[in-house]
Amino acid sequence: MQNRTLEIGVGLFLMAGVLALLLLALRVSGLSVGSAGDTYKVYAYFDNIAGLTVRAKVTMAGVTIGKVTAIDLDRDSYMGRVTLELDGNVNNLPEDSTASILTAGLLGEKYIGISVGGDEEVLKDGSTIHDTQSSLVLEDLIGKFLLNSVNKDEAN
Repeated sequence: MQNRTLEIGVGLFLMAGVLALLLLALRVSGLSVGSAGDTYKVYAYFDNIAGLTVRAKVTMAGVTIGKVTAIDLDRDSYMGRVTLELDGNVNNLPEDSTASILTAGLLGEKYIGISVGGDEEVLKDGSTIHDTQSSLVLEDLIGKFLLNSVNKDEAN
């Protein structure tokens, strides 16, 4: 009888460990178990969306306030259109707020950072953020640096 109780205890402990790992994997991947709750959609247009993915976080002052739900190409302006799903409790963002594609660390994941503007009109469901800053592409930066150093050597 004592052996059976020990086996049941070990089994429950293993089940709790597997459940904890599953919840950790869901949290790290950006997926959620429950519903999103009250949210609204806002659009932003960028010249370059390199590295940004669906389910990337949207932050303001370091606090996550939403996520990226869609990325597509606008056929009229040939710019990347990003659909942001923002939390409903952050419903007082000014219309002239700025959206920037940022990198966590030197080579980390890309996410969108919102900087607050000063307009009295607020973003509503379906609004567009017009002031955006595109993603910094490390290869372009290295290319410009190398090209600039080559031009300096030729001038001397």
